[in-house]
Amino acid sequence: MSVPLMKNYINGEWVESNSQTIGDVWNPATAEKIAQVAYGTAEDVDKAVKAAKDAYWEWRTTPPLTRARYLFRMKEAFEENFEEIAKVLTTEQGKCIDEARGEVRRMIENVEHATGVTTLMTGYTLEDIAKDIDCMGHRQPLGVFAAIVPYNFPGMVAWWFLPYALVTGNTFIVKPSEQVPMTQTKIFEVLEEVGLPEGVLNMVHGAHDVVNGLLDHPDIEGISFVGSTPTAKYIYQRCGDTGKRVQSLGGAKNIVAVMPDADLEAAMPSMITSFYGCTGQRCLSGSVLVPVGDVGDELIEKFTSAAKAMKVGSGLDEQTGMGPLASAAQKEKVLGYIEKGIEEGADLVMDGRGFTVDEYPNGFFVGPTLFDNVKPDMTIAKEEIFGPVVSVVRAKDLNEAIELINTRGFANAACIYTNDGATAREFKYRVLPSMVGINIGIAAPMSFFPFGGAGNSMFGDTKAHGQEIFNFFTDTKVVIQRWF
Repeated sequence: MSVPLMKNYINGEWVESNSQTIGDVWNPATAEKIAQVAYGTAEDVDKAVKAAKDAYWEWRTTPPLTRARYLFRMKEAFEENFEEIAKVLTTEQGKCIDEARGEVRRMIENVEHATGVTTLMTGYTLEDIAKDIDCMGHRQPLGVFAAIVPYNFPGMVAWWFLPYALVTGNTFIVKPSEQVPMTQTKIFEVLEEVGLPEGVLNMVHGAHDVVNGLLDHPDIEGISFVGSTPTAKYIYQRCGDTGKRVQSLGGAKNIVAVMPDADLEAAMPSMITSFYGCTGQRCLSGSVLVPVGDVGDELIEKFTSAAKAMKVGSGLDEQTGMGPLASAAQKEKVLGYIEKGIEEGADLVMDGRGFTVDEYPNGFFVGPTLFDNVKPDMTIAKEEIFGPVVSVVRAKDLNEAIELINTRGFANAACIYTNDGATAREFKYRVLPSMVGINIGIAAPMSFFPFGGAGNSMFGDTKAHGQEIFNFFTDTKVVIQRWF
């Protein structure tokens, strides 16, 4: 049975890559091949950059309010195709359909936020900086930008950057993950209804050759990236070598601390979602659960009971609480970490190995897994697993929990459950991660606040969305003037 081949979108047209290297796209629940994608070339990148560069000046001189009106049309088109986009996303990535809907909603929210360009892109002035001399700062676009985005959120992450680049007057290229190319393809099909000028928005599928082609291209002004820390660091360094602007968001090892005074019944739904939502394939997922003081035994009892009650299966089933991992390779990686935890002496309380779903015996499933009595120097307490594996590290007090957070190297997110305001304040004041949750297990900012971590979770100084991203996509031109 033939499957569709994903095409590039360049200069307003669907075009095939000249690459002879073809990758397969799989349904993670069924392990069936559902599409193919060409692993593009530097020549594909060059065509997209040329189209974007040729379109730039006319788009740059389009008034910001007119550019924003395209985004209003995008929002309407996405709302009309909301459910279809979510279903494509679940089919190729595996996450639960409600999680996919949430992802599409966050994508649309970034479009909505970007329409505020007429306020968020304004400059500033000051009269009489000296006698009869005035000064003003204008924010101006720069040219062609590109985003390299991950497999875990195939719809949303590109839109942390794309609408802001366009509305500020730049042109743009998206490189989706080669594992999940169908979602952005569907999104770009919807975008054809919007009628953007040719070349303003382009998409190139591929793997390493396309990434390096974008990083090295002299006509690309900046790169936005989300993915693993080793790749984030590589992209940051390559952009430094070529003088590009860069925001490079890496991995995480997020800790969720639970104080003895926490309301465990109220906390449990969000806590379970933190660790097992999106099958743990989320840079804001909880990874290390830290009971503080004497709450450990009760917490683990309630946590494991809730986890065992969760239905694991196809993401398209409305009753499913956790879907499969995104690929066979990721499944093997996660299983390897479970073996490592056993080898290093942690106590395996819930074992997700050998987990199967009767209707989908070939799916990439790993069941909810939990280790107790994990030591801070164990591999499973230090490295990003990106799967449904929870490591319980017990702490005697708040200081010990904060010390654990601040010694992971990663600094993406940290969460605490407590009913004490002073404890919550000390926690948020002292922890290094840039995104903090208090009685919330997933510290995910809305589109109008910045998204990004610190330490080995973030390379660069401008985070995704929020107000700051308007600075990333613009340069402030300062004009000092005097009239005789």
